[in-house]
Amino acid sequence: MKILVLNGSPKGKYSITLQTIRYLQARFPEHSFGVIHAAQKIRALEKDLSPVLERIAQADLIMFSYPIYTFLAPSQLHKLIRLMKESGADFSGKYVTQLTTSKHFYDMTAHRYIHENCQDMRMKVINGLSADMDDLLSEKGQKEAEDFLRYVCWSVEHDQYEPFSSPLLPAAAQTASVPDQLPKEKDGDVVIVSDLGEEDHQLQAMIRRFQAVCPHRTRVINLREFPFQGGCLGCMQCGATGKCVYKDGFEDFLRGDIQSAQATVYAFSIQDHSMGHLFKCYDDRQFCNGHRTVTMGRPVGYLVSGPYSREQNLKTVIEARAQVGGNFLAGVATNEQDTDGAIDRMAARLSYGLEHHYAPPSNFYGVGGMKIFRDLIWLMQGFMKADHKFYKAHGQYDFPQRKLGTMLAMYLVGGLMSSPAMKGKGAKQMREGMLAPYQKVLAKAQREKQ
Repeated sequence: MKILVLNGSPKGKYSITLQTIRYLQARFPEHSFGVIHAAQKIRALEKDLSPVLERIAQADLIMFSYPIYTFLAPSQLHKLIRLMKESGADFSGKYVTQLTTSKHFYDMTAHRYIHENCQDMRMKVINGLSADMDDLLSEKGQKEAEDFLRYVCWSVEHDQYEPFSSPLLPAAAQTASVPDQLPKEKDGDVVIVSDLGEEDHQLQAMIRRFQAVCPHRTRVINLREFPFQGGCLGCMQCGATGKCVYKDGFEDFLRGDIQSAQATVYAFSIQDHSMGHLFKCYDDRQFCNGHRTVTMGRPVGYLVSGPYSREQNLKTVIEARAQVGGNFLAGVATNEQDTDGAIDRMAARLSYGLEHHYAPPSNFYGVGGMKIFRDLIWLMQGFMKADHKFYKAHGQYDFPQRKLGTMLAMYLVGGLMSSPAMKGKGAKQMREGMLAPYQKVLAKAQREKQ
């Protein structure tokens, strides 16, 4: 079988993910592996995509290989997918899968992103392999990689692939009306970060309405006006210094113009089931901040042009981004229906969050994501010094094993519950004991209310 690997790592041949491909190539010599370092060569491919199109046409299986950057694939791979869609080439019926390495931080949203876009091109998707960065160094990881390729080969041989999603007709987009400006009588600086082209009339109207109804000062930053020299290279040079190897001044722009605001609104038109490759470039380049949640406690909102109600994976990314960042998600206003009302409600909630410093606790998306980061930074503290210092200062090293009192109490409860003589009495005592600290809190609240 001819397998074409589209390497989405900007590191090219030095990609950690690519080493698993090379391992499979050594273990399965009966298959022919070809590699295109698509992310590393994205500037050239923007000018001429024909080398990729020709080799895709000759391949039996396409395999996307990439590291996971900020919930999704690297921005260079986003650009490649856009180029493939715009090429007019027919990819229908082509088998496709993916192989990623990461620390499993939202690997499922990255895989879903590739899955959805490949199905847009009518490709036959075979579920991919999400490996830990270190899995190939263990026998277990090696076996899992081999098992994965055997399953993919069987799927191709027997024409097995994931069912296509049923297309839904999007609701007719509504253009936001723009009322007279309300007086900006409340303190607070709200920055609107946008990917805004001249053709984005719907999004322009949504931004203008938000600015009109928001009671705080607002300013718009259009990412198309920033001179990005390129997407994140994954070189890790910023890990110790916080400075990017690019000399386009992004870190100063990020910290001085965007992260200095008290609240942030992101405005974009949906592209390829995401915020588009430009916003992805912006997100990836924020790695100059490492894994530090430097804007936690600040509210965020979204203005989205397009069929957002159909984009479940994008919804997950947006909610998870706020949860991991420790931000109050004031809402996502779309132009699908009741556009004016959706924008007004989002503006009101954002204002409330800004004024009252509203910061609800994290759900699973936030707690689970931060535990992965916590463990990663603890191990890499010697290199990621700024992250380590930030995590210590903000109490994010909340390792469970430090709660010795709770552990000892659970041993006592376990001993009581395992005793037949104490089981009946112990259950009642345990329930009462669990409620005891809460009853103290309630009693205190009642006393303070009187």
